[in-house]
Amino acid sequence: MQRVIILILLIVLLASPTASAQTDFGDHTSSTLTTKAWEALGRADLDAALTYANKCIEMYEEEARKMQASLQGFPTHEPKEETFKYWALNDVGTAFFIKGEILMKQNNPAAAKAAYEKLAREFSYAQCWDTRGWFWKPGEAAKQKVLEIGFDAE
Repeated sequence: MQRVIILILLIVLLASPTASAQTDFGDHTSSTLTTKAWEALGRADLDAALTYANKCIEMYEEEARKMQASLQGFPTHEPKEETFKYWALNDVGTAFFIKGEILMKQNNPAAAKAAYEKLAREFSYAQCWDTRGWFWKPGEAAKQKVLEIGFDAE
């Protein structure tokens, strides 16, 4: 009887896919990873959202740093393709913002604050295209989030 139970447990464990095996990174582009992170956050799948955001950061942070270093200010929005040239910076900055949002939802304000601060300090020229037709600046939004976290702590 004990062997049957052990066999059943092994079958269940081997048949159960792990979280990483379930994660579909699509074409692994920064825009796909960021989009998947936003979508997972929207459906409150925080683990998946964090996995996508972290993957974007892991894969593209170095390129984002180079793009940030090449700028003296925000790229112009006209034509908007000029801003899109900084794809890694924009997506990594957005991924850090999403990560901060996830960590807040997970009731981890200290880690969220660290993510927001890193975004504001190291990827300040990141911009995110809003599907409603404009760019917003995750670094500026992150600064506001840091202030709110500090205010909530008092």
